[in-house]
Amino acid sequence: MKNEFDPNLPIYLQVMEEIKKDIFVGKYHCGDKIASVRELALVYSVNPNTIQKALSELERTGIIYSKRAQGRYVSEDSNLIDDLKKEVSDQRIRTFLNEMMEIGYDKSMIIKMIEELD
Repeated sequence: MKNEFDPNLPIYLQVMEEIKKDIFVGKYHCGDKIASVRELALVYSVNPNTIQKALSELERTGIIYSKRAQGRYVSEDSNLIDDLKKEVSDQRIRTFLNEMMEIGYDKSMIIKMIEELD
């Protein structure tokens, strides 16, 4: 995704999703320090204020936290991270199902199509 932002969504939300993905797939583990605002701004080629807003929102969700004068860290609560990962997965599945149903498929047809992909 880096530098390929959807013009229909705020960039900070897209950055948040990328950071969450990095946590979910294990790029960052529980207790790991997150890259600095400046480093992330370079990685994503966006204004540091955009990164700051994304990180502040992630802090609000509890997936990361700040240590004064030390930086931001991934939550040490693996259950919270697992719950957020499941929430994201459920939402994506619901979106996919809704889109498929909008074009005429029912759940059994969708399941059959998925099974045929193997």
